[in-house]
This record gives sequence, C-alpha cells and structure tokens, in this order.
Amino acid sequence: MSETPGDTAAQPSDSRPEGAAAGRCPFPHGAHAAPDAAARCPVSANAAAFDPFSDGYQQDPPEYVRWAREQEPVFYSPQLGYWVVTRYDDIKAIFRDNLTFSPSIALEKITPTGPEANAVLESYGYAMNRTLVNEDEPAHMPRRRVLMEPFTPEHLKRHEPMVRRLTREYVDRFIDSGRADLVDQILWEVPLTVALHFLGVPEEDMDMLRRYSIAHTVNTWGRPRPEEQVAVAHAVGNFWQFAGKVLEKMRQNPEGPGWMQYGIRKQLAHPEVVTDSYLHSMMMAGIVAAHETTANATANAMKLLLQHPRAWRELCEDPSLIPNAVEECLRHNGSIAAWRRLATKDVQIGGIDIAAGSKLLIVTSSANHDEQHFADADLFDIRRENASDHVTFGYGAHQCMGKNLARMEMQIFLEEFTRRLPHMRLADQPFTYVPNTSFRGPEHLWVEWDPARNPERTNRALLGARSPVRIGEPSSHALSRPVVVERVETVAEGIVRLRLVAPEGATLPRWAPGAHIDVECGAGFGTGTDECGKGGHDALSRQYSLCGDPADTGAFEIAVLRETRSRGGSMWIHDRLREGMRLRIRGPRNHFRLDETREAGHRAIFIAGGIGITPISAMARRARELGIDYALHYSGRSRRTMAFVEELAQLHGERLRLYASDEGTRNDFGALRVDDHTRVYACGPARMLDALEAASAAWPAETLRMEHFAASAGKLDPANEHAFEVELRDSGVVLEVGADQTVLDALRRANIDVQSDCEEGLCGSCEVRVLAGEIDHRDVVLTRAERDAQTRMMTCCSRARGKRLILEL
Repeated sequence: MSETPGDTAAQPSDSRPEGAAAGRCPFPHGAHAAPDAAARCPVSANAAAFDPFSDGYQQDPPEYVRWAREQEPVFYSPQLGYWVVTRYDDIKAIFRDNLTFSPSIALEKITPTGPEANAVLESYGYAMNRTLVNEDEPAHMPRRRVLMEPFTPEHLKRHEPMVRRLTREYVDRFIDSGRADLVDQILWEVPLTVALHFLGVPEEDMDMLRRYSIAHTVNTWGRPRPEEQVAVAHAVGNFWQFAGKVLEKMRQNPEGPGWMQYGIRKQLAHPEVVTDSYLHSMMMAGIVAAHETTANATANAMKLLLQHPRAWRELCEDPSLIPNAVEECLRHNGSIAAWRRLATKDVQIGGIDIAAGSKLLIVTSSANHDEQHFADADLFDIRRENASDHVTFGYGAHQCMGKNLARMEMQIFLEEFTRRLPHMRLADQPFTYVPNTSFRGPEHLWVEWDPARNPERTNRALLGARSPVRIGEPSSHALSRPVVVERVETVAEGIVRLRLVAPEGATLPRWAPGAHIDVECGAGFGTGTDECGKGGHDALSRQYSLCGDPADTGAFEIAVLRETRSRGGSMWIHDRLREGMRLRIRGPRNHFRLDETREAGHRAIFIAGGIGITPISAMARRARELGIDYALHYSGRSRRTMAFVEELAQLHGERLRLYASDEGTRNDFGALRVDDHTRVYACGPARMLDALEAASAAWPAETLRMEHFAASAGKLDPANEHAFEVELRDSGVVLEVGADQTVLDALRRANIDVQSDCEEGLCGSCEVRVLAGEIDHRDVVLTRAERDAQTRMMTCCSRARGKRLILEL
C-alpha cells in the first residue's frame, strides 16, 4: 500500500540541465563531444539495454538487475533517461534525504503522452495536484502529521472485524469449487472494499474502479502505445470526475466515517494545510493507494508461498509465523518494484557523480535482494530475522502511511487460506503483469485443491478460529525455527559441541563468522516427549556463537560450557539435551563481524579465552580461506578444558599460540604488534577483555573488536536516572523517556518497532543511529571509537546524558 499515489497534470519548473530534462545521455560522446572527450559514450552494454518495460523486469525485477547490484550499482539508462540505483544502502540514504532527493517526480508520467491524449484529459478538467507521496518540504510533513491519526494502530484495529468478515465471505463463495483465480475472486475486490470503507467512499461498481485503477497505473508508470493513450486518458479523466463527485457528497456529511471525511474536518482547522485541490487529488489517489498495492502484494505472497511448499506447510502448521512471513514476502517479492526521485543539487551516490536535475529510478525490489544487507538474500526464509528491514514501504518521512493496514489485510488473508485451504496448490499457468516501472502483481493467480479434503468438512470449529493480528512490524524476539539435535559430543572437560540440523533435511540460513543463535532452553521439561524449547514464560533464551563451517548450510554448530553459576541455560543443555531432540532457535544474527579486506599488509589477530574460542575459531578459519595474514592466540586454564585444540592445531599450524595457566604460560597483550593495518578480534571472560582493552589504549582507533559473555550494565534504577526526550527525525515524533523506562520501552509503547533480543546491551540488535545529543553508553557492543563518535546507541540500556536525543527513526 503506497503512501498516496496520484498524478500531476503539470510539473513544477526546475533548473534541470537541458540534457537531463530531455532525458538525453548526460555523457559527452560522438559528434557532440568536446575534442578531449572520449569518442564513445561510457554507458555499459547492460545499462544501454536496461528496459523496465521488458518481460524480464516485469517477471523478476531483482534478478533482472542482479548484474547492476554486483557490478554497476548506479548506472545511467539512455532508454529511460534516468539514473538507476540498485543497492540497499544507497537507496535508504536517498529516502532519508528528501531535500537533496526530491519526491516531486514520483508521480510524473514516465512516458509522456501525445497532444490528443492530453486534450482528452483537459476536457475532463483533470487537474491532479500534489499529494503526500510527491510533495516537498516544508509542505509535506505538516500535512502528514495532521492526517496521520486514522493510521495509528488503535484506529486501524477497528477495521479488523470487517476485513475478517469480508475475507471469510469471499472464500465461502469458492471453497467447494476446487479451483479459483484468487486475483479475480478475492484479492482485488476485498482490498478495494476495505479501501473504500477506510476512505469513507460509497462502494461503487468494482469492475469500473478496477479499470480506472489500472488505467491510472499505466498512465503514470507505464508505456502505453500511442493508440492506447487516448483510451487511458478517458479512463483517467472519468476517474478524476468520479472522485470529485464523491468528494462533494462527503462535504454534505463531514461527520461521517472515513479518512476523507477526517480530512474535510481537518480542513476547517487547518485550511492552509488541507486545501481543496489537495482533497480532490487525494480522493482519486487514495482509492488507488489503499487497495491496488495491497491486492498485488497479497497475490505475490500467495504465489511465492505456493512455489515454496515447505514454507507453505510450516505456515499452515504454525500460524504464529504469519506476521514475519508477510514481511519476507514483501521483501522477496513485494508489490512495489521502484520509486523515483529528482536530484536537487550536484551529489554523489555510490561514488558516482550525479548532476542537479537528474532523475533517479530507485529499484527498491533490488535493494531488498542486496547481499550486503540480507544474508543469502535470494533465499526465501519466512523466519528471516531482518525481513522487516525491507524498503518496500519506502523509508523516512515519505514511508507509506498505510503500511500497517496493508500488513493487517495480508495477515488475515494468509490466516484464512492456511486454515481453510492448506491443501491449495498453484495451477499450471503463465504469469502476466501490467507493464510499468513501479507496481507489480500477477494479473491472474489460478489455484487448485480437492474440496473433499477441506478441513472444515470434518472440523467445523475451524470456521470460528482466529489468530491475533499484529499491527506493525513483527517482533523478531518472538520468531523461532525448529532444529533437531543431530549430534552431541564432548570436546573438552565441561564443554559439549552440538550439531543442529533443520527437520527433513531443509537448508539453514547462511551465516558469517562472529554470528550467534539464540537457543530457547528450559521449556518442555517432564513432558515425556522428545520436544523441548517450545517457548513460553518458562523458557530461557541464551545466546551461543556459531563455531562450525559457514559454508555448511545443512547444520549449525555451537559449543556450550557447563557453568554451575549461570542462569540455567548451560546446565539445561548439558543435563537434558540428547541426540534426536528438537530445539527452537532464533537467528543467526551478527554484531561481531570479520573485516574480510585482503589488501596487502592487512593482518588479523584473534584472541580467545576459554569458551570464547567459539566465534574466534570460525573467524580464523575464514581468514585462512581468504589468505589473510593472521595469528590465533588461545588461552585457558589447562589444555583439557580448552575446546578444539587438536582441530585448531591441524588447521592453523604455527599460526596458533596456546597459553595454559597450569603450564605457566600467559598471553602478553603488550607484546602484540598492532598497526593501522591490523584488526584484533577477542572473545573471552571479562577479566581478559578488560586487560586487552587497557592494552589497546595505545593502538590505532577502531583496531579492537570484542564480544562479551555478559553485560556490565546493571538493572535500571529509577532513583538514579532522569527523564529525557527522544525526537524521531524520520517520522516527526517526539517521545518522553521516563526515569523508569529505557528508550526501547518508550519506542515500543509508541508502536515503533526496533529489533531487540538480549536487552542487556550485549547483542547489539537494538542499535539505532543518533543524529544529535550526548549518549550515556552502557552497552558492551560498541568500540571506544564508536562511543566517542556519539552516532550510535543501544536502546535497551543506553540513555541520554542531557535532556534530548535525536534518533534516525
């Protein structure tokens, strides 16, 4: 569901260079080149061939631009007259800076229409103006704030019963037929009905509105042939007049329900913010925004899930996975392929110089497959920890206002389908899409099933069942995946190594050295089954570093030290776990990454104490594979208490230095040779890390990276704290953080989701960027230099030293 798609009858003037404005190649070449310029345009062959209206782009945009993500992440498209941006970090930075990168062209016709079609639009009085999605500051944010309330979770919750009722009624119509086109028979009409209900628009002819909506998409983001442009213009003109008539009816009853009536009432209090032209434009744009992308997103999700039978089966068996499955579907195959922006000044994107006035096509669907942000990005994983990091809804001040309404609808659709038609399968069919740059979903989605196997025929209670809907991003803390304990072996005195595999031989997510998983320990005792770690209030969650081979996608390996003074996790693993038992885990996630730079002179020093060898062993293995110069220092009480000694000796030879206390050997940190090209990675007990940090005072900044076993910050003591404010710059919200609250608590109460796990300042999952204010750091994740920079904080424990922090949220 986009923020508010619309169109513009005329674009504002700007200072674009002639070549950029006309869509001509900005590079000097051929007859137009200066004498000293290259004779050939530097546009690559792939860039020259880029065509977002081709079937390859329509079928799979991320795959179509894979070459760009990997080789040329920012390139100029002569066919389109746009610079194309494909990587996650670049696109998020563009969304964040809506002053340098104006949204003013977001709804400009990407294919200019001819004079005949323009005359048709003029005959209808078509005068689409700015809407929220293509509006610059300072007008945009005041309008967004005035109109936001109906999109808050407490207001959206009121629509849930209606969405559930409609979804069930539509499924009732075809459930006994054994075959259906989900797009035609439910996924278009239900979101449209919900959209009209939300907006307060009377339910008009569905087929007519569908034609209008498709025409609007083709008119704005498509490439209609000259002979099609007039028909499209008539449909768009009729849509415009329809929107105006409905708006006039609403003005007669401004106290009625719906977002548009809400806007009419707000106009009385803020006439300079909510104008007449804005309301008319929003009436038309809102109908498209509130339903088309939701319909497409759900169709894409169903297609994706049914193409992955294992994921579909897991979703049917465990409905609690639905919220995160929605996020992964939006990431992997969302309904928004790309957005557009205009550079307002000379700027660099990904190291490429972009001139003021240049147009940008930012391929958000490509960003969602960026390996630099999403590990194993092409893998469809409904348990992916950071699935909700996707930019399908945009980011920052222009992030989709209706994102949580779309999430709610998608969750209810998936709940209904998985409960009532778990035996559904895709029919053999070609998939076609309305050719355009930005919005995508299959025009038809045929599915089949055997009605005799419908579960409700033998269990009528299914019809009354329902799963809770989460309005907002799903909490990664509640997300887990099942694994089977394939092997338990003792690798040192008091240390066992576990090999964990996915049920039925499934593939596990890829991970990088330094990553850890969270194991749910303690639940299921005394059940008489081989299942443990089912979660719930009696389960403990403990973090364990991965120590196996990252290339092995069939298993995770962890090593656990028996700690008699621990909080119970290690004792439970040692005393209770047996081969064949099932566990539930979360992750992997990584806040202790290895710098894989292989430049000449680059060195790595790995330092481990006791069970801290687990992440360090994986790092050293990787350094060896990459040909990085490294040394591995491993300390322990005695060789018999040190895990993997023989394996490490075979793998690393003379690069391994062992220090055993009972042998009188000790690592001298002051003797380490550390320079600007050296990185030191350490994990071990607090005493060792404290000594290492002291020794590092004379080392270059950013040299030392450490992972701790435990956090040093104690429990929050309100008597010794003070209240402060946090301003969320990207969303325009200001929150009060009480003396008895963490920043994370305040964010959660405002329904602003920040991932978190340990909530002790230990794992780094709740990190946010800080734009202003002095931070009272209490975590054990950030380095000394990172703390001094005052640009990042852990919201679970760190606080403000003063009265205010400004966060990049």
